[in-house]
Amino acid sequence: MRIHDKKMGEMNLKEEAYFDVAIIGAGTMGIAAGAFLAQQKVNTVLIDAFDPPHHHGSHHGNTRMIRHAYGEGRQYVTLVKRAQQLWEELEQQTTYKIFEKTGVLGLGPKDSSFLQETIEAANKYDLPLDILNSKEIKERWPGFSVPDHFIGCFESESGLIYSENAIKAYKEIAINNGAKLVTNTPVQQIEMEDMDNIKISTENQVYYAKKVIVTAGAWVAKLLPDLNLPIQPTRKAFGWFDAPADLYDIANFPSFYVEDDTNMCYGFPCKDGAGLKIGRSDGGQAIDPNQHKQNFGQYETDEEELRFFLRTYMPKANGELKRGKTCLYTISSDNHFIIDYHPEHENIIIACGFSGHGFKFGSVMGEVLGQLAQKGKSSFDISLFSLKRFDL
Repeated sequence: MRIHDKKMGEMNLKEEAYFDVAIIGAGTMGIAAGAFLAQQKVNTVLIDAFDPPHHHGSHHGNTRMIRHAYGEGRQYVTLVKRAQQLWEELEQQTTYKIFEKTGVLGLGPKDSSFLQETIEAANKYDLPLDILNSKEIKERWPGFSVPDHFIGCFESESGLIYSENAIKAYKEIAINNGAKLVTNTPVQQIEMEDMDNIKISTENQVYYAKKVIVTAGAWVAKLLPDLNLPIQPTRKAFGWFDAPADLYDIANFPSFYVEDDTNMCYGFPCKDGAGLKIGRSDGGQAIDPNQHKQNFGQYETDEEELRFFLRTYMPKANGELKRGKTCLYTISSDNHFIIDYHPEHENIIIACGFSGHGFKFGSVMGEVLGQLAQKGKSSFDISLFSLKRFDL
């Protein structure tokens, strides 16, 4: 699975196929990029080890949060505002429900650096953000139990993305506009044939492309081992709990996160009897992605950490566990994304290390990656995500 600069002996492959752009990994970022390029009439192939949407990576579990006042850094705000616009356009273009405006409530101590950055981002970009004290939080949403020193940051215009619907929608757009989608086909090797052509080998076929976009999530480091990318695939657990609909239903309860001194958890309101969804952003188990399974409950902490959160902040929602799942985060060493050209090959574009907060950007990342492949640059400032910040 290494990139080679010289031709190797011919493999015993059945077919060859030629494309302008090959996308390795058709998950969140890859499928969006494929849809963007296909709509631009670029001859594109997407190759995935599974068949998206699926439960092997990072996009399953039905919902993902979208926040605009961004606690991870105000540099993200321009991108997430464009992402919001593109998600809404996607919903208009397809038959799928994509965005739900639940609002997003962030909770934590008043001196929380994450919440303070959220407030600063809102101020800089004139985003609607209500700052509430603990009494106001409990009066407005009696399903919460928060300490007196907590504040709430409520974004009324934010909410959630139906993640698997988004994948399905972009998949249909890509295929309907002429992109080729190859599923259940792991890529084995990427080779530089010459300055203008890249050879992508799978078990039964070889593909050639002028440009390659590598968006293989937790598998990127395996595909590009020579780069020693500073990313760590991490197993994360989340679950749905039985909770009173009058307190936690989507009609009157927001998407939310809590950032305290020990952990950061997030969740989504109940809908259609599915239960209140809870997950934890930090923690988890480092893992080889090839070893990842749907094995919620293998660790005692899978359920206990979620219940600890419920007991502490939402005791009225601490009901029966309805179901649990696991997913993969691919965490970079500084928790910022990695989006750049390969240091030695400018016709290979890398997008990875989305560190558990990337899905909301999937729509705009499709646009960014498509621009990089077509024009050699993006109209957005993505300098924060450059490989140059690491000593590789």
